[in-house]
Amino acid sequence: MGKIILASSSPRRKELLFKYNVQPLIVSSNISENININEKPEEVAMSLAYEKAYNVSKQFNNNEIVIGADTLVCLNNKILGKPKDEQEAFSMLKMLNSRRHFVITGLAIIKAGTNLKIIEYEKTAVTFRYLTDKKIKKYINTGEYSDKAGAYAIQGFGELFVEKIEGCYSNVVGLPVTKLDMILEKYFNVSLL
Repeated sequence: MGKIILASSSPRRKELLFKYNVQPLIVSSNISENININEKPEEVAMSLAYEKAYNVSKQFNNNEIVIGADTLVCLNNKILGKPKDEQEAFSMLKMLNSRRHFVITGLAIIKAGTNLKIIEYEKTAVTFRYLTDKKIKKYINTGEYSDKAGAYAIQGFGELFVEKIEGCYSNVVGLPVTKLDMILEKYFNVSLL
């Protein structure tokens, strides 16, 4: 198997990959995550994932497989990024309260030193239950909202907010491992198992 490079400093993505038969080299990309509000959320996620993978792939040239990912939360096609403070986290969680929203992860896989690149996305619907302001504030006090798209982490205390999920769970965490495995097998002759 060729060396796998994860173009992300996300501890969640790293943890998801280390669960499988993959010991990726972690190399953070240093792109500025600019969002074009005229693009669909799926396009934004794929574009950012590609920028990350491409940025890191330029450091390699020996058939390494570079994986880039970017996860967005969107409500009515409005992208909810990472909150800058507690107040923004509170308003994001209030917006998601009792509503169905989508978590979209763009995936870009590039084989370094070749022209092979695959860009895809995964989309999962998540429905929040009703949350009181008190519960939202208690969650914010945990600090878990920080650095999370949409201000919550389904793999942490944020799981308490989720009434229903339709689609890939690991996508909501930040890396759709089923889709990733299918792409790696089909185009790169690599399996996560």
